[in-house]
Amino acid sequence: MNFTKTTEQDSNYNHLEKMSVSELLININNEDKTVPLAVENALLQIESLIEQVITKLKSGGRLFYIGAGTSGRLGIVDASECPPTFGVPHGLVVGLIAGGDSAIRKAVEFAEDSTVQGWKDLQKYDVSISDVVIGIAASGTTPYVISALEECNKNNIVTGCITCNHNSPLSLTARFPIEVIVGPEFVTGSSRMKAGTAQKLVLNMITTATMIQLGKVKGNKMVDMQLSNNKLVDRGIKMVMDELGISEEEASNLLDKHQSVRESVKAYKYGNQKNR
Repeated sequence: MNFTKTTEQDSNYNHLEKMSVSELLININNEDKTVPLAVENALLQIESLIEQVITKLKSGGRLFYIGAGTSGRLGIVDASECPPTFGVPHGLVVGLIAGGDSAIRKAVEFAEDSTVQGWKDLQKYDVSISDVVIGIAASGTTPYVISALEECNKNNIVTGCITCNHNSPLSLTARFPIEVIVGPEFVTGSSRMKAGTAQKLVLNMITTATMIQLGKVKGNKMVDMQLSNNKLVDRGIKMVMDELGISEEEASNLLDKHQSVRESVKAYKYGNQKNR
């Protein structure tokens, strides 16, 4: 199959250094506007992978993201936001990056070129047939990610990927590939830009749709969110007030007692039914 690395093609713009700040912003914004349309073109692929994730997580499995550089960091961000947003355990969605945790802040030279470390990193978590592993790589050529998915395939572990090139080695390795073709970057080859934005949008879709299907959202509210700061406590109080039609003081007392929007609502409704 033909493989064209569009993420590395020359920018549609030239002489960037001669542009004013206003021109730079307008042109970057014009490029960014194309990203949601590229994601839209991949919705069927995204749906197919999410269905796999939902099935595995409902059966007690986990979701792993594995990537390098910007892609790896985006996976870690999405994974780290699941517990506070949806109240799930920290080990349910796991983000891995080439070079380990130190690579989150500072690039680790040549870490992404390893053809064995990705699988080793997954094995530290006892990855199994119960899980789903999603490789993230804008170019679709990262050895660390591809080799990890190859080993997953050998072990009958469901594999997916998020990439921004068509028919890349990563796409051909993953059993459920997602290809969001955003085209050349504003700064040639800077895939932290449009490609990174596309990956972030897809990651948002994967975990949000999955968590809703797992029952972690009621109506449109994050009823299982962790009450880890005053803003979230205030949001929780409003949720309880709206759901039950009670005063702020009553809602606050309930939430203080049960430390959960869902449990506060259940306790109030169950108590009232019991007292009838």
